[in-house]
Amino acid sequence: MCMVGDAPEFNIEEIEMDFKEYFCLDCENKFKGLGKNIICPACKSRNIEMVSAVK
Repeated sequence: MCMVGDAPEFNIEEIEMDFKEYFCLDCENKFKGLGKNIICPACKSRNIEMVSAVK
């Protein structure tokens, strides 16, 4: 997309997304994620468990 002039203003914090809270079974890190192929940001493990949905 090509635009002339300023970019439209928006606040990323106001966008509603369905984040979920996860727990890594390898390093015990708790983190929030979004998407299908979630990996632990601390140890890069895919051995994770969803704890709850966060809004």
